[in-house]
Amino acid sequence: MNLPELAEANSYYVALGDGRYQSTVHAQGAWNPHEQHMAPASGLMVHELARHEPRPDLRMARLSFEILGLIPGGEFSIRCSTLRPGKTIELVQAELLAPDAKGIERVAIRAAAWRLITTDTTAIAAAEDDPIPALEDCESFDVASLWPGGYISSLDVRVAPHHRPGKGCVWVGTSHPLTDLADSEDWVRLMGLVDTTNGIAAREKPGPGGYAWPNTDLQIHMYRQPVGEWLGLDNSVSFGTDGIGLTSTVLHDLHGPFGRAEQILTIRAVE
Repeated sequence: MNLPELAEANSYYVALGDGRYQSTVHAQGAWNPHEQHMAPASGLMVHELARHEPRPDLRMARLSFEILGLIPGGEFSIRCSTLRPGKTIELVQAELLAPDAKGIERVAIRAAAWRLITTDTTAIAAAEDDPIPALEDCESFDVASLWPGGYISSLDVRVAPHHRPGKGCVWVGTSHPLTDLADSEDWVRLMGLVDTTNGIAAREKPGPGGYAWPNTDLQIHMYRQPVGEWLGLDNSVSFGTDGIGLTSTVLHDLHGPFGRAEQILTIRAVE
């Protein structure tokens, strides 16, 4: 497959077989044009984890991603393993491996997921997180006017009336499948949108003359498995006094809140 074909691909990734993938322009990051955005990369890792030694009686409840450096665009692989097998609780791991500037393959992202036994707790189900405005009550937002990159351009973003810098509230969707096989479950595709939350309520101007605040991790906790094609992000962005910040988010689908996400940030002035 040549580069023009990849440029015309509708998906974020092209599956090459045996856990190998090629990123397309839709996976391009916002901080550097030659890197992948963490959002679709993390979604693809969940895609692979969901297929690793599947257990229908267990559900992923916590996903933890450590970003170990720039995520190169191009060809890469994802390797999965089981760290802690169990009857009712399992810990599984995925690593995204890509060649660095010297052509040496390294781990760019390491992810771990707790899979927990599911039981029927409908009778006591409850959540304290507040709902956000409905999709139809939000307005279209040109997020590409604020951020560069192919991934950002791939999004359909709707902003709530009370959205403001530092305190964001948006709905995010995409028409692009994770892979050209279009075989990911809806909840997996939603996981591939979560990392977007770090850019929806920028406290400062991003890029030259402003600041950069990339996250070094992504932690997702889900007390309910989400459904559908729209992800609601209700977040707050805090900058500390020593160059470290935090983006905290309540995650929603069209049925209401289902979990939370946290991202620790490294804040840097950009000349």
